Amino acid sequence: MNRLILKYGRTVTVVILAVFAWVIYRRIANGDGIIPLVIAAVIVWGVGAPAFIYFWPRLTVNGYKRAILKHGFGEGPIPVNTLYAVPGTSSPSTSRGSLMATGADDLLYVGGWLDVSKGPQVLHVPDMAGRYFSVQFTDPSKSTNFAYVGKRATGTKAGDYVLSGPGWKGTVPNGMTQISSPSHSALVIGRVFVESDGDLPTAYALAKQIQLAPLKQ
Repeated sequence: MNRLILKYGRTVTVVILAVFAWVIYRRIANGDGIIPLVIAAVIVWGVGAPAFIYFWPRLTVNGYKRAILKHGFGEGPIPVNTLYAVPGTSSPSTSRGSLMATGADDLLYVGGWLDVSKGPQVLHVPDMAGRYFSVQFTDPSKSTNFAYVGKRATGTKAGDYVLSGPGWKGTVPNGMTQISSPSHSALVIGRVFVESDGDLPTAYALAKQIQLAPLKQ
C-alpha cells in the first residue's frame, strides 16, 4: 500500500483536485452558491488530514503484524516472538522477501513480532566480528523506533538484551542489557550486511542466530 501511495500519490491528488474543480465549475454555471461546498471541503480537509497523519503509521505497522503472523516472508507464518531470517538479499523482484523489499541488494533481513505481555524476551545477537548489522524495534502505537541494537548503537560483539514491557520490575541477569518497550508489543526488523555473493552463506548463518527466547528468572 505504501508503494502504491508513493507511486500514484500525485496522480490521485491531481484527479481529486480536477474533480473538485469540475464540481465548483458546474455549481457556478448553474448559478448555485459555492460557499457550502467550500465549507464542506475545509471541514473534510481539517478533519481528514490530521486523522490520516495519526492513523496511517499505526495501520502500516499493524499491517506488518498481520502479514508476519499469517504469511511470513514467503516460507509460511512466523509465530509471535520468533525471528525469521530471509535467506536471500532483498530486492523488489524477490518474491520471498517482498514484505521486506527496499531495493537494497547487500542486506539480509530478519523480522518478527515481539510480544512481552506475558514476560520479557531475550534478544541474542552473535559476534559479528565488525560486520554491519542492526536490529530496530518499532512501537506500533506510535510507529516510532524506540531502540536499536547493532554496530552503530551497541557494537558488534555477541550480546543478550532483555526486552521488557511497561512496568516490569524483574531482575536483569548479569551480562545482559535491558531494553524497555513503551508497549507490550513491537515490530522487530533486523539487517545484516552481505559483502558479496561468496559472503552470503556466512552472513545468513549469522542472521539466523539473531533470535528471541523467554527470559528465565
